[in-house]
Amino acid sequence: MSTQHEEKIKKITFFANSPTLCPICAEKFFREELHSGGGRLIAGKLTDELRRLYEPSVKFGEINPLIYPVIVCPACYYAAFPEDFGKIERDGIAALEGRTADRRKSIALLFPHLDFKQPRGLKEGIASCYLGMACYDFFKTYFMPTVKRGILSLRAAWMLEDLHRKAPDENYDYAARVFYRKALFYYRMAIERDQKGEEAMAGKGNLGPDTDKNYGYDGVLYLSGYLEYKYGSKKDPALRQKTLEYVKRLFAKIFGIGKSSKNKPSPILEKAKDIYSSIGDEIKQLSGAGE
Repeated sequence: MSTQHEEKIKKITFFANSPTLCPICAEKFFREELHSGGGRLIAGKLTDELRRLYEPSVKFGEINPLIYPVIVCPACYYAAFPEDFGKIERDGIAALEGRTADRRKSIALLFPHLDFKQPRGLKEGIASCYLGMACYDFFKTYFMPTVKRGILSLRAAWMLEDLHRKAPDENYDYAARVFYRKALFYYRMAIERDQKGEEAMAGKGNLGPDTDKNYGYDGVLYLSGYLEYKYGSKKDPALRQKTLEYVKRLFAKIFGIGKSSKNKPSPILEKAKDIYSSIGDEIKQLSGAGE
């Protein structure tokens, strides 16, 4: 690694002075964190998936803030968001301790050479989301593990697309589609569990999906519909039409399409209107094909 590259990394991130204790294996390690301010992050456009893009700066180059939020123990590969990392309960600790080898083997299939004691790159960022998805399976429902797995799936897909642009011959775009479908699965399940009173989301925690803004429950509803439209199955046209009609009704009801919706985040409203229109066009095509 060149000295110039090392200096650029130092300016982007730092390792915490105080160690973090892993609740699974008792390893002590120093977490890498992203410096804030100083013109490091130059905000670009917001995508339809509510991802904030950033422009590279002359001084710091390209920075991807998605790489750093998930804490990963470099010894046992236990991973979670900072607010949850030390709060896993006793039965979860026992289960995760017994699955350390499984975590290592499964992520090695995608990225065989990882080192979470060194400055992270895209591969470590993707791996952190993947490992977090595996670990949240053992958190209690009041930690909102389902929607957090959805957020992690979505972020992994975003970073895999970033990696595909850098290495277009490695099939990372295929892996990204897999994670988009996982995100759809978890977002769909999160809403079902919330509506049944099994795993409440409203008014609790940061629901992202990105690191720049918390779009809350409205964001979860929007993304569930968007992901269904974009990545839902198209094998059965009749079922596809029925699903899209449900998403269209959901958008009309939640986001007040055609009505005043002052209490809803304006970026979501604008995007929901565009997706609503696109869904309507596809429904018309499906209706015509079925005649």
